[in-house]
Amino acid sequence: MIYHSIRFTLKPDVPEDEVAAGLEGMRKASRAIPSIKSFVVGRVFGGEHDYGAISVLEDVEGYDDMMNHPAHLEIDRIGLPLVDRFESFDIADDPDPELGEKLAEIHRRRFDNRPDIAELVSDIGEYTGSAAPENTAADD
Repeated sequence: MIYHSIRFTLKPDVPEDEVAAGLEGMRKASRAIPSIKSFVVGRVFGGEHDYGAISVLEDVEGYDDMMNHPAHLEIDRIGLPLVDRFESFDIADDPDPELGEKLAEIHRRRFDNRPDIAELVSDIGEYTGSAAPENTAADD
């Protein structure tokens, strides 16, 4: 299983009604993606971020499907412009020693094939973790 986790802090001027709509949009997107077996979206308690989500996927193929699903891309296009700080990380019980590289490759292809998403990510004030562009850049 792969647990894809994100934590984020929104820009200070985002109105509360947009925050609520964005979180509900994330829930709706998660319900629309068949490879997501379960999920949680909500406030973060502890740490430096205000909100977060965890998506549970069975395997790397499901992870690829989630990252490139139209519902996920739509919520990225709506929500990423509102984000000030973002962190992503993955936890997996899959013993494949290549799993981290396989997940990074999914993100590389996603950014290469969708430059608008890559630009939205690069516009975030602070972006760290498994899906950060500097962690998915191809070796020179």
